[in-house]
Amino acid sequence: MNTRDHFDAGYYQRFYGRNGVHDRRRIAHLATGVVGLCAWWGIKPRSVLDIGAGPGLWRDWFRDNHPSIKVLSTDVSEYACKKYGHERRDIATWCPTRSFDLVVCHGVLQYLDDTACEQAIDHIASATRHVLYLEVPTSHDFATVVDSSATDMNVHQRTGDWYRKRLSAGFTQAGAGLWI
Repeated sequence: MNTRDHFDAGYYQRFYGRNGVHDRRRIAHLATGVVGLCAWWGIKPRSVLDIGAGPGLWRDWFRDNHPSIKVLSTDVSEYACKKYGHERRDIATWCPTRSFDLVVCHGVLQYLDDTACEQAIDHIASATRHVLYLEVPTSHDFATVVDSSATDMNVHQRTGDWYRKRLSAGFTQAGAGLWI
């Protein structure tokens, strides 16, 4: 799959439209929880990298709720970058030159083949100063909880162990999608 061409206007209309999995309200609850757990651990994010920012729901939440936090939103999609104002970056080939207090990677890694995903994980580890929030559905999720009518199923389905093995080189799993 050519991921650069996959994420066009039709993709965003289908998966972020009226019946999409994520919306502003749901991301607001999630972002509030992530920032709350950072605070619990004594981490006050001053910088955030949003990888695969899509419609910019995380970036917009930070802008509205924590305007002093600097957010860099990136996406591989030319459409998303033009429409939502992100920098066009592919985390599999781009390694940020600086680190961020919080890195958000929400619904990205499942689109990458194994080699590109491993490279992306290495780049994410380099970019993360303190906390990573990672959401990636596993093969178990696809078999048990994923709503196929609202989720793009044209992805690589991997086990949780596959991801944990690669992430453990740079992170400790804290739970609820959080990695330290």
